[in-house]
Amino acid sequence: MTNPTSTTPTAPTRAGRREWTALGVLMLPLLLVSMDVSVLYFAIPKISADLEPSGTQQLWIFDIYAFVLAGLLMTMGALGDRIGRRKLLLIGAAAFGAASLIAAYANSAETLIAARAVLGIGGATLMPSTMALVRTMFTDPGQRAKAIGLWSGVMTGGIALGSVLSGVLVQYFWWGSVFLVNLPAMALLLVLGPILLPESKNPAPGRFDLLSVPLSMAAVLPVIYGLKKIPSEGVHPLYVASIVVGLVFAALFVHRQRTAASPMIAPALFRGRGFAPAVVLNLVSAFAMLGSAFFTTQYLQSVLGKSALEAALWSLLPSVPIGAAAPVAAVLVQKGVNRAYVVMAGFVIGAAGYGMLTLAGTESLWLVLAACGVLASGIVMVMSQMNDLALGAAPVERAGAASSLLETGSEFGGALGMAVLGSIGTAIYRHGIPSSAPGPAHETLGGALQVAGHLPGRTGEALVTAARAAFTDGMHGAALAGAAVLLLAAVAAMPLRRIHVRQTEAASQGKVAEAAKATV
Repeated sequence: MTNPTSTTPTAPTRAGRREWTALGVLMLPLLLVSMDVSVLYFAIPKISADLEPSGTQQLWIFDIYAFVLAGLLMTMGALGDRIGRRKLLLIGAAAFGAASLIAAYANSAETLIAARAVLGIGGATLMPSTMALVRTMFTDPGQRAKAIGLWSGVMTGGIALGSVLSGVLVQYFWWGSVFLVNLPAMALLLVLGPILLPESKNPAPGRFDLLSVPLSMAAVLPVIYGLKKIPSEGVHPLYVASIVVGLVFAALFVHRQRTAASPMIAPALFRGRGFAPAVVLNLVSAFAMLGSAFFTTQYLQSVLGKSALEAALWSLLPSVPIGAAAPVAAVLVQKGVNRAYVVMAGFVIGAAGYGMLTLAGTESLWLVLAACGVLASGIVMVMSQMNDLALGAAPVERAGAASSLLETGSEFGGALGMAVLGSIGTAIYRHGIPSSAPGPAHETLGGALQVAGHLPGRTGEALVTAARAAFTDGMHGAALAGAAVLLLAAVAAMPLRRIHVRQTEAASQGKVAEAAKATV
């Protein structure tokens, strides 16, 4: 008989029907938060006609949600660890629902901008809270991997679904309906959340470091702003300065976390086995995902000539294989395949998707859709495994902070992907446009198509043909760069092999301990 006082690690408790039902409840806010990133895609024209916003106001209506969300993720993740993740989730759901109602019936641009800002605040509470609750509800590594795989799939699918849902609703209802769809789900969460979701928080969090809040926002927002502007408006000194200012505040934020008695983001998180590599590789994954989307969405509309709604509907097709990617990755790891090999395979698959994009011509609908499916499937494999690795490495009491770092890294990675790959594609596009073309045609493909509409007959047609070919060439160049980044990331993931072996050994010791208990 084994000594019951042995210090061998104990096996984690397996989740039951209650926890899996609770996971379904958590998917509701996650789906809506991810949808709200793209839900205004088709609504903006009708909003502009109804509220008559200025050009600046229109940009803020569209962008403020993502900016506020990115800026507050770390703050809300750390706050959830202190006051309770379920409590913060429910507070965020109430705020998200109330802001959705105000946005739906906004009678001015200023009101809609304010409502979208509150939606961003609510979204910042919901995203890290849902992931942190998954970490606390699913302590068994295999079950947690499945749950995080579902989380990753819903998150990815929500962004694609948001634009399509917006197009359908705007076509048959008024623009405010794109916000009202949030209300039933948030109401259901507020009713079922207190019943099904367990409360969890850090039992000894220390004082909340208020100074870290403005420092974190000053670090994140200028960098995100600069990176988002560069792809569409070029490398302007203002945007470069914005990034530099953000990086300066990032250095101050890191210094504060290392010296504060009770930091918002404990440096000890990065000493967890695999946490730092997971955050970095997750950032690279977001780089690849959003960097490709910058081209493929324009390709469907401006090169193939699809309407916005047609393009959104076509873009749903790649979601079919994406939905299976994360579960397949989880099953492979559970069957004994080293996590590092699964991650490396995901990066190689993603690189293959980029490689397929380099073969696209100006009339390659199915090839581009297939490339998107292959690319995104590989990336989702990686992201689901990196989320699982990071959350498994983080202490349960800091699950909120760990989740917020993952999400903030994804925001940075997505913006960086659009900036870097977008700039490469734009440079190639401008080089390929005939020097005799009018000025706006040298800036963007959209500008070339607009100018071509005012040119006579064959002159306009020639410009359209040249612009579409130049854009496709730019997509090829960006795809080659994206493939190179992913192949380098595959090599960088090799050290994860040792981490997987150590985790497997620890899990085996836990099973032995559980078997020993059963014999006592």
